[in-house]
Amino acid sequence: MALGTATVAYELRFDAGRISLDLLATTHPEERLDSTEVLCAWIVGSGLVPDGTDLTHADPSWLVGFRELRGRIGQLVRGAPGPGYDLALAHVNDVARVAPPAPRAVRDEDGALVRELDGPPGCAALLGAVARDAVGLLTDPVARAAIRECEGDNCPIVYLDTSRGRRRRWCSSEVCGNRERVARHRRRAALSRT
Repeated sequence: MALGTATVAYELRFDAGRISLDLLATTHPEERLDSTEVLCAWIVGSGLVPDGTDLTHADPSWLVGFRELRGRIGQLVRGAPGPGYDLALAHVNDVARVAPPAPRAVRDEDGALVRELDGPPGCAALLGAVARDAVGLLTDPVARAAIRECEGDNCPIVYLDTSRGRRRRWCSSEVCGNRERVARHRRRAALSRT
């Protein structure tokens, strides 16, 4: 599996501040989790598993599970309480019951301790880790109060604002922030020409 190729080609992002919010970012600007290869790149990139973890057993059912959990987390983060919200909450709670993959410390070639998993992770265990992160986020009043939606044009990405003064406006200063600065510059330049 060429993880580097999938990551570059799909521009997977891990800057939302929580694994569950990083999963939400995989829908913008288009569906990014469109193959098991890309999903595996996301699983490694998000830190759910250590680099080099064997994920060759992943199959298309993993895509279904991750996309469904992503949709339910999105409902909880963006939605108001109601029937759909309650169903999403029940789903996330059910998925969170499964224990995440068991880590262990082992010595690498240089003798330093590194993290690896006790065995190949199952889809349910990985989904459980993401769902537990969502439960932690949604039940922590301080973290929940820091959830923001990007102010960039047509950007639905949700992130955790941990900036000083809670003044972060964009999902990424390099992406949406830069677009806003360029647009502002163009508006000023157009005004100065008239």
